[in-house]
Amino acid sequence: MSDSLALDGSVRLGSGKVRELYAVGGDLLLVATDRISAFDVVLPTLIPDKGRVLTGLTAFWLDELAGIVADHRITTDVDAFPEALAPHAEVLRGRAMLCRRADVLPLECVARGYLAGSGWAEYQRTQTVCDVALPAGLRESDELPEPIFTPSTKATVGHDENISFDKAVELVGGDAAERVRDVTLRLYAAARDHARERGILLADTKFEFGTVDGELTLVDEVLTPDSSRFWPADDYEPGRPQPSFDKQYVRDWLSSSGWDREPPGPSLPDDVVERTRERYIGAYERLTGRPFSQWRG
Repeated sequence: MSDSLALDGSVRLGSGKVRELYAVGGDLLLVATDRISAFDVVLPTLIPDKGRVLTGLTAFWLDELAGIVADHRITTDVDAFPEALAPHAEVLRGRAMLCRRADVLPLECVARGYLAGSGWAEYQRTQTVCDVALPAGLRESDELPEPIFTPSTKATVGHDENISFDKAVELVGGDAAERVRDVTLRLYAAARDHARERGILLADTKFEFGTVDGELTLVDEVLTPDSSRFWPADDYEPGRPQPSFDKQYVRDWLSSSGWDREPPGPSLPDDVVERTRERYIGAYERLTGRPFSQWRG
């Protein structure tokens, strides 16, 4: 699935890089497409089954982490969706989640257990990540002494901006900032431990939160390859970038293609598409312990 659908009984609210958002009565329908973005550009080539992997993994993690914080999911079972959506059941199956509406906090809540990405770049300059001081002498991909909370803004266009905890307090208030920090680190620790048992290192991940009837609530995707760095534990070697279960093949190919990272993006060759699909499905199967072919929503 690539484009938005005209869904009976719904109102399309918006389109993200990967997801389509609809109002269905008083609830929301999140639909994950097979689109892929890189360097903040949505590419013209689809990755088959990617949207189903994102929804399937989110559903798995919401079950696995239940009890830490409320979440906005109502159901991923299309047969339990409102009757007006029944004509679209097979298109939506496995890639759609019916959710409660939430007042979303203007904050990306990032937990880092390893030094990578923008955190590694900042550490090289300042020996900090989002104003969190770290020990000297760390290498790229080193595990941190303990996980850290490194919030960022939610950019409508371009890149999110890493910010300090004090800035997060300015955005959402002290009580809310402390609450999401604590919950973010609890969610990360639980997911990290589960992933390790499956031979995967969870380097970092980001969560989004809102409130539903005044209660802090986890929203959007959870611990997917699009929102997390998952590294194969058997290939882990600090001091260099790590192979990962995400867009690695896409980024590598784009970087060598001569593309200037300005829209429109180039079409991807078949082998890059297939390898990327295999990585997404591999992440699902290793983390859940289930064949992806059994995921039906």
